[in-house]
Amino acid sequence: MGKVKIKKKSTLIDMTAMSDVTVLLLTFFMLTSTFLQKEPTIVYTPSSVSEEKVPMNNLVTVLVSSADKSGKLDDPSVAEGKLFISFTGDADSTLSSEKIRGMMLEEALAIYNEQHKNNKIALTPQMKSEFQATNMIGVPFSVLPQVMAMSVTERDKFMGDMTNPQVGIPIDDNRNRDGRLNDFQVWLKAIYNVAQRINNEQAEGLAAEERSQLSNLYTALMRKGQGIAIKADKDTPFTTVQLVFDNLQTMKLNKFSLMTALKSEDEPTN
Repeated sequence: MGKVKIKKKSTLIDMTAMSDVTVLLLTFFMLTSTFLQKEPTIVYTPSSVSEEKVPMNNLVTVLVSSADKSGKLDDPSVAEGKLFISFTGDADSTLSSEKIRGMMLEEALAIYNEQHKNNKIALTPQMKSEFQATNMIGVPFSVLPQVMAMSVTERDKFMGDMTNPQVGIPIDDNRNRDGRLNDFQVWLKAIYNVAQRINNEQAEGLAAEERSQLSNLYTALMRKGQGIAIKADKDTPFTTVQLVFDNLQTMKLNKFSLMTALKSEDEPTN
């Protein structure tokens, strides 16, 4: 009796449909994801039980560096307490982050130059364009032209060196003896002036939609405390953070938020 031959079935699986789905999912996540912006230094925020989220749009972030933890510095505290500031607009509106940064820069330069008439700061259109494309800035006004003339790589390396005395926005207890604002207060006054001017509908050359967006920024800054967020390391001394708080209140920015990480259930409470 002859053997019955069993027809072999192909083990080949058509993966075309799965590949299509994978590509579609990858495209979806790429288009909808929000990527973290570069920051000059890594900051580990303290934990808290607050679940209120910091807004992603129309936000001013003040970053306070921590002491150097690399073990390479003889005195780690020299890298501590350096200030950086960033301005974020709304990607879905005509008032993008670049436009917000441009408005803040023009106002801050006007305030600074009014107080330093013998040492005015001048930026070329190219430098202003570079500033608008920079997520976070943390240098004195006196070296701003030098930093904005650098390439992106050079600028990142420069501001990432926490041991450099030219890195970090200058701040002190209050106003200088001659009545001039420190550099941090100049930025704060620029924030206040831009928000106040838009709220009073005195801005020129803005469309109704743009004015509405900046009115929302004013509400977040002045009334809800959601427009300014302080991001400091959990190991940064409170006296350093308190100095930032004092300067904010001096410039009539009395409502702001402190960024924290969500505390886990097994983390002890002090």
